[in-house]
Amino acid sequence: MAQNTVDTVPSNTPVTLLGLGTMGTALARAWLAAGHPVTVWNRTPARAAALAPEGATVAGTAAEAVAANTLVVVCLLDDTSVGDVLAGTDLTGRDVVNLTTSTPAQARARAEWVRARGARYLDGGIMAVPPMVGIPQAGGYVFYSGPRDVFDRHRTALAVPLATTYVGEDPGFAALHDVALLSAMYGMLAGAAHAFALIRKENIDPATLAPLLADWLTAMAPSVHQSAEHLRTGDYTTDVVSTLAMQVAGTPTFLATAEEQGVSPELLTPYFDLMRRRLAEGSGEEDLTGVIDLLLR
Repeated sequence: MAQNTVDTVPSNTPVTLLGLGTMGTALARAWLAAGHPVTVWNRTPARAAALAPEGATVAGTAAEAVAANTLVVVCLLDDTSVGDVLAGTDLTGRDVVNLTTSTPAQARARAEWVRARGARYLDGGIMAVPPMVGIPQAGGYVFYSGPRDVFDRHRTALAVPLATTYVGEDPGFAALHDVALLSAMYGMLAGAAHAFALIRKENIDPATLAPLLADWLTAMAPSVHQSAEHLRTGDYTTDVVSTLAMQVAGTPTFLATAEEQGVSPELLTPYFDLMRRRLAEGSGEEDLTGVIDLLLR
């Protein structure tokens, strides 16, 4: 991934922020605390007014807020909300940074929509929750994609609330990286849910399993690097320690244990089904990387 480069605008760049939900409010407070002039607007005026004592300039309309500054950050509910809010504004000459959660296709379409209105566009995928905003040691960051020169111009200001990671000129890449990482998170949480369910009826304190589970997941996480290398080279058999055939042979134990513990296997069976399908194709000496190919339509 390309990282930050030297910015070309002052670090106290004025910022317009549209949308003051929990995340938007946290972003606004981080910029204000760092000395940035911030103009805010929200559909519920009280949320914007609450930031006035902290130094924010409250705009009466979205159009007024957009007119106030070149850097316009949008953090709304969804892509439809972005279109509705920006439709009545003059975007000419503005740099629109959209931190609203969207799909890659929505981000690409929104980039075209913004460009057609005379503005430049960056898309962002926030990898943080509001309490992490403004706290560098918390580890939160934002994926950014779109024109590199626009990112470079505003990188210092954008890095105030959360660290920045630039992932490419394609405006859909930030959303794609965002959803890819979050999808992996949900897969991990699904596995953890199954693990806790297995002990739920036993005289085992979940608090004693939690550190064991966290350590195990941490130890297994580096396997993604081998998967990436296999995908890059197309050779799924290099440095394989536990083959697909071995792992498929072990799946009945997991299913039997779930049955004994009165736990539904529904979080495991889709993945096990894919493993068996890949094995049936004659790929027993591979690791689990080939399952990825089965997911492609």
